[in-house]
Amino acid sequence: MRREPPRGLADYAPLAFPAIMLVVFFVVPFSTMIAVSFFQRDAAGFYSPAFTLDNYERFLSAFFGNVLGFSIMLAVMVAVVCVLVAFPFTYLLSQASRRVQIVWLVAILSVLSLSEVIIGFAWSTLFSRTAGITNLLVMAGLMGEARALTPGFGAVLTAMVYQALPYTVLVLYPAIVRRDPTLLEAARTLGASPLRAFLNVVVPALRNTIVATLIMVFVFALGSYLLPQILGRPQHWTLSVLITDQAIYQSNMPFAAAMAVFLVLMSLALVGLTLLVGGRREAQA
Repeated sequence: MRREPPRGLADYAPLAFPAIMLVVFFVVPFSTMIAVSFFQRDAAGFYSPAFTLDNYERFLSAFFGNVLGFSIMLAVMVAVVCVLVAFPFTYLLSQASRRVQIVWLVAILSVLSLSEVIIGFAWSTLFSRTAGITNLLVMAGLMGEARALTPGFGAVLTAMVYQALPYTVLVLYPAIVRRDPTLLEAARTLGASPLRAFLNVVVPALRNTIVATLIMVFVFALGSYLLPQILGRPQHWTLSVLITDQAIYQSNMPFAAAMAVFLVLMSLALVGLTLLVGGRREAQA
């Protein structure tokens, strides 16, 4: 079936409401944030309209550059770990019966109902010295005494992976379920082992989906705010934490806006890259 091109203004009517929502809730706030990022902060804690690049110059300093680098590194690690765990899990899930798949998908969806605060304090308890998982290791004879695993980088990474893993599975699941099973059967017929067939056939066939999922999880992890504060030390704080600190506690809204503009632009660029990968996948299909 061919899609008929729009012939009049009435054909664009369905796009009116989404366009209005986009302008009101994204374009206007983002434009205001860009304007404020060039304002000048007064000594009294207020800010006045001006055009200055001091906020962006400060953001490019060594300290905030290190924070940005850590935020990107943490988001990359979360994305890679999530895909490495979720891809084989989702593949094995797709091999199970329909009833087992439904049970697992309901369990995964139930995890999404947990807020970031609940996840943070739950992992804080699990990593504590008095009621944490190290007590089980002591009982098993693997450790001499219980100790706290938080605050620390490992605790932050673990909690962020736990938070992003359900989204990763739900993004990968449709593509893995719709894959062509004959390709894997052909590889097995030609003598490939299950592991080799999985690595040489399934993974390359879903390469674009994997890349898009990596970008999606990276964008999701890049904006993490509560988990680094609850489970990490100040050197483990992400850029989102510093944006809030500058806006609320330091009363430096222009500088916070400059950092937020950079964060939003990076996220938009990655979302655009995801759409580009998805468009190429559809073209190849």
